[in-house]
Amino acid sequence: MEPIHALRKSLDEALVENPPLSTTEGGMIAEGYDVRVDELRQIQDSGRSWIEEYERRERKRTGINNLKVSFNRVFGYFIEVTKSQLDKVPDDYQRRQTLVSAERYTTPELNEYEEKLLGAEDEINRLESEIYQRLLGQTLECSRELQENAQVLAELDAACALAELAEEEDYCRPVIENDERIVLRDSRHPVVEKLLPPGERFIPNDLELGGEDFFILILTGPNMAGKSTYLRQIALIIILAQMGSFVPAREARIGLVDKLFTRIGALDNLAGGESTFLVEMHETASILNNATNRSLVLFDEIGRGTSTFDGLSLAWAIVEFLHHAPRLKPRTLFATHFHELVDLEKYLPGVENRNVAVREYDDRVVFLRRIVPGGCDRSFGIHVAQMAGLPPEVIDRAREVLINLEANDINPTGDASGDKAKKPGETKTKVRKGSKSALPRPHIAQLSLFDPMERKLRELLEGVDTDTMAPLDALKLLAELKKIL
Repeated sequence: MEPIHALRKSLDEALVENPPLSTTEGGMIAEGYDVRVDELRQIQDSGRSWIEEYERRERKRTGINNLKVSFNRVFGYFIEVTKSQLDKVPDDYQRRQTLVSAERYTTPELNEYEEKLLGAEDEINRLESEIYQRLLGQTLECSRELQENAQVLAELDAACALAELAEEEDYCRPVIENDERIVLRDSRHPVVEKLLPPGERFIPNDLELGGEDFFILILTGPNMAGKSTYLRQIALIIILAQMGSFVPAREARIGLVDKLFTRIGALDNLAGGESTFLVEMHETASILNNATNRSLVLFDEIGRGTSTFDGLSLAWAIVEFLHHAPRLKPRTLFATHFHELVDLEKYLPGVENRNVAVREYDDRVVFLRRIVPGGCDRSFGIHVAQMAGLPPEVIDRAREVLINLEANDINPTGDASGDKAKKPGETKTKVRKGSKSALPRPHIAQLSLFDPMERKLRELLEGVDTDTMAPLDALKLLAELKKIL
């Protein structure tokens, strides 16, 4: 820091300890700094005692004991006499204002002293303004030193704040390494844990990512379980570590990150004519075109802004691209509700699954907030909707629709899980782990929101002509219907 003693001395001597908010209010220059200002202030101060003495003299001269000398911004100084005392008003009093219960007057002597007081106030304001402008000039001459000192103090303040926080919240010193691994033990979100209600503890979680083992982590789990919080806490820890701060974790070993990419949240760009999904795709394109093997990429619910199959297809292809592109292979956390993506672990050696653990008790869902190995095949979205207070009719109908959808479970290959038979002309393709495409090209089927049993019965009966059906054929049809039921 560069010393600026002369400026400090001038400011300390010139300004009062608690200056007014506005320079037009006056009273900013300290007593003793300017002789002329002090003299004019003395006139102002003596003016108060002069008014008191003048009021006392006029009461004695006129015999009006309730005579008052007052001031307002419209009429200045005036003498006020009640209606009952008007017969005692001397001839040298000049009327200024008539009120319901009183008259207001002035005198040549009072006018003269008023001009003297108001002139002193105007002169004080003029002199204070001149002094203030000189101080501004001195300050401007030291602007470079002030800015440099402010920067040093800001950095020192930030470092002290981070050090104090690290001590209070038991942060650890991260180890920054020149490799591609990220290892965090008992990591926490630095903001969320501070906002928890008293007595509630933030659940810490681990992360191992990058290196020779795997570099893409697919994170599944229910709504509200904590997937987004987990992604954000990893990002914040990386930023804190590489800016030189301790981090909220028991242990942190971080391979240097050159760029941190995030696709989190849902925002549109109405002014630019871009939908939520288009904004999402623009950001995803930027990530895929600019990430390196030193980058950290965080995807949260990619593909949710479009139809289920489009979103799933894009999410699947994006993971494959990140895995296969030679120049990429960035460390990636991919949070999703597309549970079909957990199958990628079987086919791509650089992919592993994690999920946020939950427990079900008596039709209630308890979020454990723990990141555990493996995938999750349920989102519990209806439970969350019930917690939010949706009408029971909506919840019950949603459960019915969910049962029908699950009965028509469609995987990314296009096969319904309930129909294992190959379609005419189709062949089963065995895919080698690590191949360019993790699964055969999909044949996309269409989900139905209606009862699948009802649909099968309808399809079977629509082609039946009961008028021409033989008894034996009717018995065979009945047997088929019984099998379906």
